[in-house]
Amino acid sequence: MKFGRSITTLLLAFVLLVSAAFGQNRHRHRYYRNVEGHRVHRPVFSRSVPSGATAKCRDGSFSFSQNHRGTCSHHGGVAQWLN
Repeated sequence: MKFGRSITTLLLAFVLLVSAAFGQNRHRHRYYRNVEGHRVHRPVFSRSVPSGATAKCRDGSFSFSQNHRGTCSHHGGVAQWLN
């Protein structure tokens, strides 16, 4: 019985961890200051396009960059610009 509970607990922890990693909880992610001094979300991984995303990077993350220059520079470059 204890072994079954341990496996269940581990699986639940794994599911919660994966859910958090792919969720759209951008408030948990860090920010950076762009060249104009504006606070901008760092790129995040998400299954769907997060609100405010401006580009999809080649590594699969989404960028919120307000300028084209340097967008996705540490994420393989821009795969697609978003409207």
